[in-house]
Amino acid sequence: MRHLFLLIFLCWSSVAWAAAASTSKDISVPLTDEQVRAAGIETEPIEPEAGVGEIVVPGVVTVPPQQLRIVAAPAAGLVETLLVAPDEDVREGAPLATLKSSELIEQQRAFLHALSEANLAAEKLRRDEQLFKEHIIAERRLIVTRAEAMQARSAFDERGQILSLAGMTAQDIDALKNDRRLVSSLTVRAPITGIILQRHGTTGERVQASAPLVTIARLDPIWVNLQVPLTRVGALESVERVHLAATGLDGRLIRVGRTVDAETQSVAAVAEFRPGKTLLRPGQAVQAKLYVLSDSGAQWRVPADAVVSHQNKSWVFVRTPAGFRATQITLISETPHFASVQGNLASGERVAVRGLLTLLAELAEIERQ
Repeated sequence: MRHLFLLIFLCWSSVAWAAAASTSKDISVPLTDEQVRAAGIETEPIEPEAGVGEIVVPGVVTVPPQQLRIVAAPAAGLVETLLVAPDEDVREGAPLATLKSSELIEQQRAFLHALSEANLAAEKLRRDEQLFKEHIIAERRLIVTRAEAMQARSAFDERGQILSLAGMTAQDIDALKNDRRLVSSLTVRAPITGIILQRHGTTGERVQASAPLVTIARLDPIWVNLQVPLTRVGALESVERVHLAATGLDGRLIRVGRTVDAETQSVAAVAEFRPGKTLLRPGQAVQAKLYVLSDSGAQWRVPADAVVSHQNKSWVFVRTPAGFRATQITLISETPHFASVQGNLASGERVAVRGLLTLLAELAEIERQ
């Protein structure tokens, strides 16, 4: 029985040690003073700091998808005129192009035919209702006539919706209904207020229905897609604002991606800006500066050479009497000479700045054991 209890205790101890090791962010790397000197490992002190850190990342200006419209030809036909040019401001409802369309004529003819059928069915229903009141016809005939009138009315409404999808306004449809005059020309109008980004069609070109004519975008607000190194993603939770030095604009971080680019090992993030009169062009490459607020935890200034990447995380090697302690840290900001970090550090400690390859090799060997 004693052996059974001992076996259970040893198993529980092994599981607890493994769990603690898997959650710990500090790993001891034992080295003697002779080994440290032989590996050429040098250390420098860390310094406490407070305030706002900075992360500088590249970005590309893009239009929010909900503010982008591709205006297509509502019906097949010939492009008579294109009334706008790229980079031109347009208001909602402004004419963009005119089309000559035989398909539109056919749709109007079908609309007028459906109108006549609906009027005949309505007149027949009115007459049968009167005959039913005078007990001349059976109720069954009235029911059939009423169903036919409803069907004819639905067909007429359907044809009206088709004309609306073809680009005719409610006023145009009313005029057709009253005057019964077919028109072959159609004006394509802007669905939103914005700027013409691109013109797809050309004057004199025959296009099919749904062929793109122009692209319109509203550029306020506008987005900048940022590429943030994976090792700095942890600091994005505390970003106060995003600054574009080239334009002087300040914006806010609205989204951080959940996937990593396999080639660059970076995460996509999105910042939103209100440019006002400052012009940001879609596709423009910019450099963004992310200002990161330090939280309740301590923040430290360490030499930039002291920060290394291991298993997609940032680490520093802290000098201890037994060698070094590999400590996982959060990289707040970095310059060519110094880095602002947060982690399990203390005043007076020193971190390795030379001979880091030896320490990384020792760390990898310890983790394989």
